[in-house]
Amino acid sequence: MEVSGPCPLGSSEIVFFDLETTVPSRAGQRFWVLEFGAIIVCQRKLVELESYSTLIRPTDLSVVAVKSSRSDGITRKAVANAPTFEEVADKIFSILNGRIWAGHNIQRFDCVRIKEAFAEIGRPAPVPVGMIDSLGVLTEKFGRRAGNMKMATLATYFGLGQQKHRSLDDVRMNLEVLKHCATVLFLESSLPNAMNDKWHSSSTTIVTRSRSNGKLPCREENSRKSPPTTIGYQRAVPYTRGSLGKMTEGVKNLLCKAQETKSFNSILKHSHSLLR
Repeated sequence: MEVSGPCPLGSSEIVFFDLETTVPSRAGQRFWVLEFGAIIVCQRKLVELESYSTLIRPTDLSVVAVKSSRSDGITRKAVANAPTFEEVADKIFSILNGRIWAGHNIQRFDCVRIKEAFAEIGRPAPVPVGMIDSLGVLTEKFGRRAGNMKMATLATYFGLGQQKHRSLDDVRMNLEVLKHCATVLFLESSLPNAMNDKWHSSSTTIVTRSRSNGKLPCREENSRKSPPTTIGYQRAVPYTRGSLGKMTEGVKNLLCKAQETKSFNSILKHSHSLLR
């Protein structure tokens, strides 16, 4: 675990997190959590305050492949001596509960797996105060130009290297992708006549506890984390459609809420006026 400096008073913390799991090979099989990784980020400075990652040993080791098909994949040997989920549940709960959750496709995958894992050990799951799913954000603003919505594809588009499919590496890559997204939005809003590419877009919303009446805003979906690349396949995005102003609010929250400097506040206002 790594710890950095404090976040300014009055600002909320965002936790970017990611799970690595087993992949069911047939109907009826369940997902087993094999790794949890998270970084806690100050949303006003985008500074990483704390990081945590751990491998997790499933109850049934036979569900883990002896040899992974990925170069950095998790093998049975790697998790053989790792703690069980119950042994790290307190730490995971303390990291997630009461913070803004962020990640790629977390609303349909990661938070569902977290809820299942806590239910299995008979404990209440952590609850977010808000949620930012980069799958929705980048689908609406970068889907066509990036090709598909896999994190590996997005990272290649932004020149960020290869995805490692390890939790801590992936969440840090996720944050960098969002930073690049916001930068492009700023450049396009600053030079609307020169950068006149037209991309299909609608909106995303950040789900808050008040909107979900205190319930964990997750929907069950027995599928892989990243959207498949099958031709003709379209995956529903877990967001309601509305004005583009809501999308801008999501970017605004990620880029320090515009309270740090007057100049940054003017940038966000300019982006908002363009996107409406």
